[in-house]
Amino acid sequence: MADPDLLVERYLAALEAADLDAVLALFAPDATVVSPLYGTLPAREFYPVLFADTAESRLTLKATMRGTRDGRDLVSFWFDFDWTLASGEPAPFSVVDVAELDEEGRIERLTIVYDTAPIRGAFDRQRPDVDQDEATAGA
Repeated sequence: MADPDLLVERYLAALEAADLDAVLALFAPDATVVSPLYGTLPAREFYPVLFADTAESRLTLKATMRGTRDGRDLVSFWFDFDWTLASGEPAPFSVVDVAELDEEGRIERLTIVYDTAPIRGAFDRQRPDVDQDEATAGA
């Protein structure tokens, strides 16, 4: 496994800075992201939407975990996401991201796990044009 701590450090720095190119450089070309708020999307579609919905974010890493699944490397990381929506409303939460890596150490699938209940109202108020049942189908 490539250095998982470095991967997590780069990912969180790019996410906090809303640096689309830096985030996508960590992903395989056809990578997917599974999000409880946005559903399952290609990474190249997920991050522009997330960044458009974000005024500011501050990320604090709590722990990194390593493992395997079906012979593939996994990196999981638990962090606090102090998220301020584009509307200015705060929507902080704690989250675990599970990254399934390809042979080159790039993220092939990222599954984001957290309880959306505390932030769902703020998120829905910001995006009244989105049918929330459709946005979360299959998430």
